[in-house]
Amino acid sequence: MTAAVLFQSTLASLPEIVVVTGACILLILGQLVRKGQQQFLVWASIAVVLIAALGTLMLAGEVRPAYSGMFIADRFAVFFKVVFYLVTVLTFLLSRKYAEIEGIGSSEYYVLLLLALSGMMIMASATDLLSIYVGLELMVLCTYVLTGFLRQQQRSNEAALKYVILGGVSTGIFLYGVSLIYGLTGTTQLDRMAAAVTGDPLDPGLLLAVVFIVAGLVFKVGAVPFHMWVPDVYEGAPTTITAFMSVGPKAAGFAVILRVFLNPLVAASNVWIIVAVIAAVTMALGSFVALVQDNFKRLLAYSSIAHAGFAMFGVAAGGADGVASVMLYLLIYAFMNLGIFGIVIMMRNGDFSGEVIEHYAGFAKSHRGLALLMLLYLFSLAGIPPTAGFFAKFYVLVALVERGFVMLAVIAVLLSAVAAYFYIRIVMVIYMREPEGAFDPALTPAVGATLAFTAAGTIGIGLFPAWFLRLAQHAAIGG
Repeated sequence: MTAAVLFQSTLASLPEIVVVTGACILLILGQLVRKGQQQFLVWASIAVVLIAALGTLMLAGEVRPAYSGMFIADRFAVFFKVVFYLVTVLTFLLSRKYAEIEGIGSSEYYVLLLLALSGMMIMASATDLLSIYVGLELMVLCTYVLTGFLRQQQRSNEAALKYVILGGVSTGIFLYGVSLIYGLTGTTQLDRMAAAVTGDPLDPGLLLAVVFIVAGLVFKVGAVPFHMWVPDVYEGAPTTITAFMSVGPKAAGFAVILRVFLNPLVAASNVWIIVAVIAAVTMALGSFVALVQDNFKRLLAYSSIAHAGFAMFGVAAGGADGVASVMLYLLIYAFMNLGIFGIVIMMRNGDFSGEVIEHYAGFAKSHRGLALLMLLYLFSLAGIPPTAGFFAKFYVLVALVERGFVMLAVIAVLLSAVAAYFYIRIVMVIYMREPEGAFDPALTPAVGATLAFTAAGTIGIGLFPAWFLRLAQHAAIGG
């Protein structure tokens, strides 16, 4: 590798280098910060993310391949990295008071979040199955540790253990698929895989390899039948980490899925049939099981599964419109899901956890403004117009219909109607029940700013959806 090529590769991956370097510096500084002065770590972590974001936007003007075709900085990667930055910064803001209450505000907490961010960034830019694996492992190893960060709580330890075991199995499945692909094609680079196949792309060996890779990837987004870790991990992890995992790693998983599934080799294997079945079953399971949940975090876990299923419908649609619809869906989901988790995080104060749905009985009578925000987020998650959530689902349905998958669109609409019920059930608890006790939300300026920003995004995209759709189409692969 010549000096010029090395420089170009370093330039293309500069945001990732900034994040990793910043994490290492914070790890050292964290040992020098006195207890009680750890708020510095929050703002330092946010500064690292903002510097990386600035570097990403500065490099967004052209396509920059790097590291011998294993990495690329293109518009697709930039779009997802902006989503990752948004999720991470909002998680830091939500963590400021929550980490103090739970006693987890050490430097390692923020360092692990930054390293998980770097893994997601690598996944968005990876164009080789091995670089995908590197980013994937960097992300999940950090989230394993973060899940068990409440070391004094048994459910947190249990959630981390389940996550590690099941995550290890899914990684093994993915790597087995990679080994099969390499053995059959002689390459792991996505753009060379199809060109290396001289025979029938429907060769049973290739089909088996594709199935293993699909299985390894859908685990990361919580799709059926690899969803079993989601409810326990979401319930046991610190709520700020649950909020982060519900959006960031899920979006990173979809970024990889879109790159891999739109590869000519994978497309030729008619994998969309598998994806369509996974999407329908995932959304059905998430929607119906959520109906009987009493724990708010578990309900949101099954809600996350249902939304993953709906986004998978966009993957099944394929093409530039399908890709753009998934990208827009994930952006909107980041705003509304972080918003509703922000409410749950804010309710954690003293002995009050805010994790039981009944805790929100009569919330509208004691905190009207916060109840109105909950109403906005819940309506958006349900896909009720004119919120952004409605347009997120609408454009996925448009992509399905335009590709001729009318039956899939009908299934998606029917399952959305089921999902709307459990969101509306929470609204009824908030507005139709009498308060059962006094609420004392931990509403800090940082949490307030997060809720205001997510609410503005949920309303703003709902008012101007076409502009954001064009942004996604401009960044979409094949667009």
